[in-house]
Amino acid sequence: MKKFLFLLAILFSFGITAQNTYLHCGKLIDTKNGKVLTNKTIVVSGKTILSIQDGFVTPENSEDIVIDLKDKTVMPGLIDMHVHIEGELSPKRYIEPFTLNDADVAFNAQNYAKTTLMAGFTTVRDLGGSGVNISLRNAINQHKVVGPRILTAEKAIGTTGGHADPTNGRSKALMGDPGPKEGVINSVDDARKAVRQRYKNGADMIKITATGGVLSVAKSGQNPQFTIEEIKAICDTAKDYGMHVAAHAHGDEGIQRAILGGVKTIEHGTLMSEETMALMIKHDVYYVPTITAGKSVEAKAKIKGFFPEIIVPKALAIGPKIQDTFGKAYAKGVNIAFGTDAGVFDHGENGKEFGYMVEAGMPAIETIQSATITNAKVLELDNLGQIAVGFLADIVATDEDPTQNIHTMETIVFVMKEGKVYKQ
Repeated sequence: MKKFLFLLAILFSFGITAQNTYLHCGKLIDTKNGKVLTNKTIVVSGKTILSIQDGFVTPENSEDIVIDLKDKTVMPGLIDMHVHIEGELSPKRYIEPFTLNDADVAFNAQNYAKTTLMAGFTTVRDLGGSGVNISLRNAINQHKVVGPRILTAEKAIGTTGGHADPTNGRSKALMGDPGPKEGVINSVDDARKAVRQRYKNGADMIKITATGGVLSVAKSGQNPQFTIEEIKAICDTAKDYGMHVAAHAHGDEGIQRAILGGVKTIEHGTLMSEETMALMIKHDVYYVPTITAGKSVEAKAKIKGFFPEIIVPKALAIGPKIQDTFGKAYAKGVNIAFGTDAGVFDHGENGKEFGYMVEAGMPAIETIQSATITNAKVLELDNLGQIAVGFLADIVATDEDPTQNIHTMETIVFVMKEGKVYKQ
């Protein structure tokens, strides 16, 4: 920060000034302290926040830009810890692997990415796709297309017949025997190789499917699907490569194995017991609830023909329970990281998760903190999650104060990412 200010001082001394942006904020959410401040001016220079000043400051440089957000509530860009940016759930989902080319997936994903950014989510953790997610992340970073900052697991790792086995439900002629290269493992050695393959492919972190899942074409939605030795091998290898591990898990035994194996986050956690919640606290594991996805699959399971028949009973059994489990976990003191599983429902509707969290007992300000400062901490993004000097200028705004009406988070009206305005 000192170096940044020193360089600015040199520019000013030579009469060279960059165009700055002044955001006049009626309300400003301080995510670090959990407070709502009033009448502030955020000065943005380039990609970063230069200063935060009291009142509505008028710039002295006539070339500077002023954006009037006096009747809005301003906060840091939101972070969703669980999305699937490549696709969106529909009755065609199970035929699409046979009908879409990578180019088709990429064009679709580009639209989903833009929709996600317009919803106020300037950073997302993508937890599994085909590998197109790597190219999309790179294209966004290179400013070729518009979207949120993506950290991706590339392809999720599962076991033969498990939730992330891409050949489930196929005929024997098409089923084959996928291995570590395809993200399917059956031993400790396979586990290490699968992690290294994800690293080679360009993944930022690892995602495993520690239990059965709702949307896979397989009978069980909750049975444990890895040995604890396999999970430890995955987590230890990921650590060697500077990556953390997220674990999809519904059943209690699988959740416990994932925690003891060394994962950083538990996704869904539907059937976790109080004993498991205590274990999460002990091992500093974060819970990513994805309530919106649970409600969505329950609703779609009631539409005849939307899902293959093998999925319907799982969706009706698992979906309705996530919100209640989240409420119990929050009350117990489990660390909560905001995540939605967008892609299971329509991208851009991520903001609904805030309302469901509040319904289950989490105060509105804490839900916002979970989607900003908490997620930035988990992802080790030290320059995100707060509106503070030197931080990246990822800034969003709502019409109303979400601490008074949480549903305003469903309609973000202003989006800035790295100092560039994408929605105003």
